[in-house]
Amino acid sequence: MNLLYFDCFAGISGDMTLGALIDLGVPQKYLMQELSKLGIAGYSLHAGRVQRSGISSRQVQVKISRHEHHHRTFQDIEKIILKSSLQAGIKERSIAVFGLIARAEGKVHNKKAEEVHFHEVGAIDSIVDIVGCMIGFDYLGIKRFAASALPTGGGFVQCQHGMLPVPAPATVLLLKGMPVYDNGIKAELVTPTGAAILAALCESFGPMPAMTIQKTGYGAGCRELAEVPNLLRLILGEAREAARTDTVIVLEANIDDMNPELAGYAMERLFEAGALDVSLTPVYMKKNRPGMLVTVICTEAQKAPLTAVFFQETTTAGVRSYRAERSVLQRCEGQVDTKFGKLKVKLLEDTHGAMRPVPEYEECRRIAKAKKIPLREVYAAVAAAGDFLRR
Repeated sequence: MNLLYFDCFAGISGDMTLGALIDLGVPQKYLMQELSKLGIAGYSLHAGRVQRSGISSRQVQVKISRHEHHHRTFQDIEKIILKSSLQAGIKERSIAVFGLIARAEGKVHNKKAEEVHFHEVGAIDSIVDIVGCMIGFDYLGIKRFAASALPTGGGFVQCQHGMLPVPAPATVLLLKGMPVYDNGIKAELVTPTGAAILAALCESFGPMPAMTIQKTGYGAGCRELAEVPNLLRLILGEAREAARTDTVIVLEANIDDMNPELAGYAMERLFEAGALDVSLTPVYMKKNRPGMLVTVICTEAQKAPLTAVFFQETTTAGVRSYRAERSVLQRCEGQVDTKFGKLKVKLLEDTHGAMRPVPEYEECRRIAKAKKIPLREVYAAVAAAGDFLRR
């Protein structure tokens, strides 16, 4: 599976990402051909070779030949993308990036996302950068994305609204959940566009994941930095681990004043609301009261609705939350042949690449009841089928 690692030692922007993709091998002619499907005229794309600290890289410039005098809203940009004949996946990713920026800008300016008028981001060059990057990712067949920690930079930057601190307020919102650090450079190193691309695509942040490197591409920023080469490095390769790593949210609450009969129903409601897993752990609380620790694992998107279920279905007055990294084996649904016929199972790919069937409780229960046999015999039949798969 193709994996792309964003090595952001000097930050990230939209044009640096596009330049690095061209350096990776995305043909400029192909990019222009696909970008023409947006129906936007009045610009040209240049990707010349430049040197940064002796490293050959691509610097992208979008040259505008016809200036527009109106600003676009997120809905304007969404319509342009949806009306195009670009592939569905490219449209979806492009809109996701612009949507993240719109919500961040809206929060900064106390407006709804659809009311935000894009200035720099709504310009033709930013539309070309973002959609062009999504075209490049699609061309390279990239399925997974990861990124390094991000140097935020410091100082101030001039924009449409005046002088803003670095990182810009919208950028700070977009960087939520990502590891960042101050490298002492007084410049804007991470732009809102760069942060939004990472927020929309990356499943993990930190050191380079286990991979076999195939290609490396460098995209240059528009200015020279004395401290570091102003480059974004994209490393393309094949993921080597059987387990993939992602980030989940853990919600917890300690409860010692709830009727235990309510706990089972609360668990059902949490699963219905989208929990990945729910567990109840007996604990002793203050004054040696027996209680329970309710733990829920979920995605970022389900954090709010699941927290609401906590308050609706339990007696807790507070819910803790934190991010956790987990490693997950590749899995899919399948069938195995057993002496009881074909049974539905989960198929897990272990660390050696072998497929291991995991019994589905309800399926095995159905067979056990129908044939009036112990449930363990059905489980044993699935295990025997698994031994056959591994031979």
